[in-house]
Amino acid sequence: MKRLAVFASGNGSNFQSIAEAIKSGKLEAEICLVVCDREDAYVLERAKLENIDSFSFSAKNYSNKTEYESEILEKLRQYEIEFIILAGYMRLIGPTLLQKYSQAIVNIHPSLLPSFPGKDAIGQAFDAGVKETGVTVHYVDDGMDTGPVIAQKAVPILEGDTKDILQKRIQEMEHDLYPSVLQELCHKKLT
Repeated sequence: MKRLAVFASGNGSNFQSIAEAIKSGKLEAEICLVVCDREDAYVLERAKLENIDSFSFSAKNYSNKTEYESEILEKLRQYEIEFIILAGYMRLIGPTLLQKYSQAIVNIHPSLLPSFPGKDAIGQAFDAGVKETGVTVHYVDDGMDTGPVIAQKAVPILEGDTKDILQKRIQEMEHDLYPSVLQELCHKKLT
């Protein structure tokens, strides 16, 4: 089974959907470590409830990105991590991790990239008045949401939607799409 590290910064709902997919047998992999850049994030509590080790840090306690990514890299080595799964991790990945994990870092983004990259993609789509948005799973490169697309699913924006309603539908799609794409990646059915 592939050994995964999930990187997250907040609530951890995508982490939870991946953990549930593993428990149900839909995803044949193991989450060995959660990495979080906020020491008060709820994802850390979720990891504890799932008996998964975590490493949290505050970037302001390091002189630069290379310094904290080097510490993360050492943790990844200790846990023999094969894939890094970004699940609401709100930091750009730097060269320290990109060099070691080239084509082994995957992200999920709440839009149909290349439309609406970056923060608040749901709000961007909603404010733009488009008829649909969606979810993209992509490889991570040195840009913001610019890596090669692996899979996408559209989510319509319906009349009467609020941002909150749209966000709920997008999260439901994320929780379905991400584990299935990870299963295919872990078993080399996707490139």
